[in-house]
Amino acid sequence: MLRTTVLSALFGLCLSGAAIAAPLAPAYPLPAAVADDPAWLDTVMPALAKRLLNEGGELEPSQRFRLQLVAGDYAAAERTLEQIGATPSAGPVPVRPNFIQYRLYARALALQAAESGLGFDAALTRAFEQLVASMDDPNAALALRVLNVEPADPPRQQRALADALAPLRTQPVLDRNGALALVRAYQVQRNYAALLPRLPALVAADDARRYLIERDVKVATPDGATVCAQIVRQRKAPTRQPTLLNFTIYADPATTLNEARRSAAHGYVGITGTSRGKACSPDVAVPYEHDGRDAAALIDWIAAQPWSDGRVGMYGGSYEGFTQWAAAKRRPKALKALMPSVTGAPGLDVPMEGGIFYGFQYYWPFYVTNNRQVDNAPLEDYARWNRMYQAWYTSGRAYNELPQIDGTPNPIYLRWLSHPDYDAYWQDMIPYRDEFAALDLPVLTTTGYYDGAQIGALYYLRQHYRYRPQAEHYLVIGPYNHISGQRGTVSTGDTLRGYRLDPEAQIDLGVLRYQWFDYVFKGAPKPALLADRINYQVMGANVWKHAPSLAAMAQRRERLYFGAKAGDGTYAFAAAAPAADRYAEQVIDMRDRSDAQRIVPGGGIVDKDLDTADSVVFVSEPFKEAEEFSGLFSGQLDLQVNKRDFDFNISLYEKMPDGRYFELSRYQSRASYVADPSRRQLLEPGQRTTLNFEAGRATSRRMQPGSRLIAVVSVLRNPQQEINYGTGKPVATETIADAGDPVRVRWYASSHLDLPLSRSSP
Repeated sequence: MLRTTVLSALFGLCLSGAAIAAPLAPAYPLPAAVADDPAWLDTVMPALAKRLLNEGGELEPSQRFRLQLVAGDYAAAERTLEQIGATPSAGPVPVRPNFIQYRLYARALALQAAESGLGFDAALTRAFEQLVASMDDPNAALALRVLNVEPADPPRQQRALADALAPLRTQPVLDRNGALALVRAYQVQRNYAALLPRLPALVAADDARRYLIERDVKVATPDGATVCAQIVRQRKAPTRQPTLLNFTIYADPATTLNEARRSAAHGYVGITGTSRGKACSPDVAVPYEHDGRDAAALIDWIAAQPWSDGRVGMYGGSYEGFTQWAAAKRRPKALKALMPSVTGAPGLDVPMEGGIFYGFQYYWPFYVTNNRQVDNAPLEDYARWNRMYQAWYTSGRAYNELPQIDGTPNPIYLRWLSHPDYDAYWQDMIPYRDEFAALDLPVLTTTGYYDGAQIGALYYLRQHYRYRPQAEHYLVIGPYNHISGQRGTVSTGDTLRGYRLDPEAQIDLGVLRYQWFDYVFKGAPKPALLADRINYQVMGANVWKHAPSLAAMAQRRERLYFGAKAGDGTYAFAAAAPAADRYAEQVIDMRDRSDAQRIVPGGGIVDKDLDTADSVVFVSEPFKEAEEFSGLFSGQLDLQVNKRDFDFNISLYEKMPDGRYFELSRYQSRASYVADPSRRQLLEPGQRTTLNFEAGRATSRRMQPGSRLIAVVSVLRNPQQEINYGTGKPVATETIADAGDPVRVRWYASSHLDLPLSRSSP
């Protein structure tokens, strides 16, 4: 009786669920006990969901179905989910939302409600037969990809629910957004908790009906190692088919099966191969060093099988993009096409960029080598790594002492640190220089403007064009990050870091994958999106454009110089060169650790704040007309520094008329590696020098009339990456004792950036 009384008072609801006549308050009070007693949730959440529904107001369909599920209106939830699934995005490869896990749950509960005595197991089996078993293979493969739950998902869902409940410990009142977030977290966790124990048997039975699946197939490599393969073929398939191979170090059983199944569903032999030391391989896992030869050996093995027609295509993102280029370097005869996405180039943008080692790469070796699958625990132990970064930063110890600070050996990362140049160690992993000339296979690269691996993706593209000008190599690029740059917005939605994507930018790259390989292997038309070599979405213009080269993305190169100082402390970003002896000066004490706990402002693609610590800011005049920034920016830096080396970053933003900033692109490098990443060239302290560079990150944005272009030029010093104290010694061995006098950089006014611009019409 106590709980009923509390609920009635809290939500203003009669016992029947009808809203009382008094105006509803904008706040949503909940008992503090909810945060600590999960038993309260199943009583409190339906009432909260009903209130949110009864209030009306603007609700996205993706919010409405969750409220309907929690409120117990399963039929209405199904109708909303059907509406969502029937409304594809407007992009060139439309996204069709896939909420099969919620449709199954709603259908099972609706069947239970309609049939007295029907247990949930029986209801779910019937719902699965109605909704999944009746699908064709391609659609079923998409459904099963969602239903074949990864082991790490339930813990993440439980943590998300705990995070949504946490505010109630101190203030048992939520605003509307907080209430919607809590209902969502509750609905997801309860949905999966009900389905998870029952789905494996249903998925396995469906797979057995449709496919022939071979797991843990061991394939020997020429040097005596073993790689493991998982093979999926349609039962109704012809005798011989082309094969699509995903070769990965991420040996997660659910993911590897999902990818192989999807390829089989589209009329290929679907194979996932895993790096030596992963899955059924008894060897030692070592990232990067063996994958090219091992993948080539697996391709040779595939071509000799009775179900193979002798043709193999490779696909995958991030590390799996790297393995494609690593295999192509070895030129196995059967390898006929690639689709690499968000592809890292080891030694160039992973584990360092511009010669500067990243901290976030430090713990990745534990994730991929601790066991024969993947170890999510170290990957998600953010508290551990933040402690390590802070302890290193505040102590001023050498970067190569991170393992001692953490307390766990990390020989792989230390091996990387011992190769700061782009030397033979890295060059052996992927095609190098004229090796690209021999790569006559068609390639489709996908990446995003906000993909951390865009530098690698464009490196392969540019080198392929450089050494083989006639290459059939296409690029698809848009406002995507490392996830959506390989999967499309089907996995990330229509908002990225505060930026609402244009409708045209919403795309399903999984669908494009099979359009691409059908074009290569089955004579299908080339995907319509690939209208030219470079295919890019113009942010803010809601269009895709197409160009024969990266340089041709822009009509002209606009040169802006580092100009005179303004009254607000910024500097002009000017079309006319100021006096040659004028300069902007930065003085940075590399021993200073007062910023160790600094909260970095900004961080959104669209943001009201900008991080200008340790920076000089250059501001252009307002644009009189709309300008389109499309392509790669470059520059010439005329500078003088009192050290033998330093690390710097140049970030570009559009400052819109309303004062907000829009992130465009950036360039980062160690000064000694600007000219040649394979050979460090130290500076002469106190002497002027010139550094010429071209950024590796492209972007495309229609900038508004009245906007200004902002360049933030920074000397780098933070806990998240290696610190260069400027002695000229190996940077990983330098300590704070090497800092000496503050770094003093003079950026002379002849320094300039060349910007890829075009006149843009609305």
